[in-house]
Amino acid sequence: MLKILLLGNTGQLGWELHRTLQPLGKVVALDYPEVNMADTVSIRKTVQEHCPEVIINATAYTAVDKAESEPELAEAINATGPAVLAEESHKLNALLIHFSTDYVFDGKKGSPYTETDAPNPINVYGLTKLHGEQAIQAVGGAYLILRTSWVYSLRRESFVSKVLEWARTQKTLRIVDDQIANPTWARMLAEITAQVLARGEEYIHERAGLYHLAGDGYASRLEWARKILEFDPHRETQVCKEILPALTNDFPTPAQRPLFSALNCDNFAATFTLHPAGTSRVLRGLRLPPWEAAMRMAMER
Repeated sequence: MLKILLLGNTGQLGWELHRTLQPLGKVVALDYPEVNMADTVSIRKTVQEHCPEVIINATAYTAVDKAESEPELAEAINATGPAVLAEESHKLNALLIHFSTDYVFDGKKGSPYTETDAPNPINVYGLTKLHGEQAIQAVGGAYLILRTSWVYSLRRESFVSKVLEWARTQKTLRIVDDQIANPTWARMLAEITAQVLARGEEYIHERAGLYHLAGDGYASRLEWARKILEFDPHRETQVCKEILPALTNDFPTPAQRPLFSALNCDNFAATFTLHPAGTSRVLRGLRLPPWEAAMRMAMER
């Protein structure tokens, strides 16, 4: 049974990870103020106190617009903190699993990004997350960096909860149709992370590196919003009559957003495969389900 240190357990992904990791061993789940990811002393003390075999970092400074005015804090949480985790996990020969973002890209490629595409963040949030990736890679050791995209949960505020709220108070919604990425249900992301971890430390050590892991397929925010309202189990409470397309430039924000930041997750599926029991034959690659199917399941729960 593994000894797992989960950081960020009160966030939408962290909450799901805390639930799905339980069968794998002893899970110590912490969040602020028990551990302060902006304080290197706090981080080192926490890791050294628990001496885990696996560290999972589900923390992040995710306030994309606010990060423009708080770059030092965003850098501390998204870059310096993960660097310290990498150092401490390396000392323990522990596995570090860290989550990153599609926002490390500028969105100008025009097709889904692979792991070999050069990052070029256009906002502070994306830049600090890239710095976190680079810091972990510089330390080396056993790590998985999982870039994901448009993570949502119905347990915390997200794009999904906002659209549902708007649909109950506004007759007309204007949603941007020029931002495109992979909607990713936090529960599915947590479950596939646990599936990989269940294969053992040696299996993961041999496959250490950076991977894209997000909902299968991509959509614009407008397409996503329409599916949210379609799958709403309480559609009778909606007052919204129409959803109109809009442009990102119609809603000025402090931080720029990449317009097409969809992630290609084929490399993850090719690396982490399923095999029939007792054979070496590959059954299929591990990947998250189509985003629409996951969205329907999420709304039914």
